[in-house]
Amino acid sequence: MILGILQTGHIPDEVRAKDGDYTALYSAMFTGRGYDVRTYSVVDGAFPDGPDAADAWLVTGSRHGAYEDFAWIPPLEALLRAIRDAKRPLVGVCFGHQIIAQAFGGTVAKFPGGWSIGRQIYRVGDTELALNAWHQDQVMTLPEDATHLGMSGSCKNAFVAYGDHILTIQPHPEFGASVVETLIAHRGAAVPGPLLKAATAALPAPVDNPLIHDWIASVLEGNPAAQIPFAKAST
Repeated sequence: MILGILQTGHIPDEVRAKDGDYTALYSAMFTGRGYDVRTYSVVDGAFPDGPDAADAWLVTGSRHGAYEDFAWIPPLEALLRAIRDAKRPLVGVCFGHQIIAQAFGGTVAKFPGGWSIGRQIYRVGDTELALNAWHQDQVMTLPEDATHLGMSGSCKNAFVAYGDHILTIQPHPEFGASVVETLIAHRGAAVPGPLLKAATAALPAPVDNPLIHDWIASVLEGNPAAQIPFAKAST
């Protein structure tokens, strides 16, 4: 299977030095599945020819806002709608989650309650999950055709499906403790001190990344997006 990664930002150099770039982080999520991963740096204007350039698609995180006035955002939104209409499997993570919602008619804005960073607890159906986050923007209004799947105490629209073939999530299942630790050290200046302290204290605690990796892979491989493949998770 060809997996097309739509790269919407550049990962900080400090993260790249320790844990790799976006292609490495996402490829590690799917080790052993035999995917042919091809990255398109849409943030730099490098777009695929269309939805058929890959069997399935994944949109990365980014330091940019979906609502910002960048030349690459309108064509990205058009591509996402084309992928939707072509019924290709599509997954969005953090910024990817937000830009998909915006492209489909939802709204994205800075959350008045501020940042979510580090280990957060999410509820998906009747299951609690611990996952890492790093964001202030959120999907504030869902598109009409969205199916709400999960939330946290500070992020209402954290897990969303569109039809059978699109899954989007606000947290970062590609982030382990090492990535969060590096972000705290090198990108934490904009974040209030108490949040940094809490995120640092939570670094040793486990997260449920493998469950989300399996869910994402299931969607990419053609299974229904709202079909949650786990009954419960440890937190």
